[in-house]
Amino acid sequence: MSQGYSIELYFDPALENQVLKAWNVLARRQISTQLIEIESRPHITLFSSSLFDPLKLENIVKNFAAKQEPLPLSFGSIGSLPSDSDTLFLAPTPTLSLLQFHLQLFDAMKKEGIEMGEEYRPDTWIPYCAVAEEVPTTRMGEAFTVLRDLKLPVAGYATDIALVEYPPLCEVFSFVLGNAIEL
Repeated sequence: MSQGYSIELYFDPALENQVLKAWNVLARRQISTQLIEIESRPHITLFSSSLFDPLKLENIVKNFAAKQEPLPLSFGSIGSLPSDSDTLFLAPTPTLSLLQFHLQLFDAMKKEGIEMGEEYRPDTWIPYCAVAEEVPTTRMGEAFTVLRDLKLPVAGYATDIALVEYPPLCEVFSFVLGNAIEL
């Protein structure tokens, strides 16, 4: 597997704990432990690629984060991705503020000459928070049933934005949203 990077949106502790609860229930049922094993953190991926310089991104993300405020999020539905990874996720309500946040990041990166791949462009991006990866096809129905028993919606705030390197998973930097830069 080649090295890559992703820009991730992290949650406040209460919302993060709600997502971790889903991870743990699926792990106890031995449906999926992948996210726990790789020491991931609950998040929404805003961008992912192996084709950019992480040092160049640091200033872009730092300046972007300083101009933002914590972002309200509400996860009200469960879904799966049509891919080989057999991923289950919680889907946030696609509010105008979430979509504008992503669009503003896209614009800031494009202004600096960084192009996003097709799946992360504003008109095709699907925001989600993975709760299980590599779910065996034979257990997909059971996993949906377990997740359906969660008390949705779960709500909170996105509070931080980070650059993560993978594999192995390692946070390169993170910034608190709305933390104004002192000159």
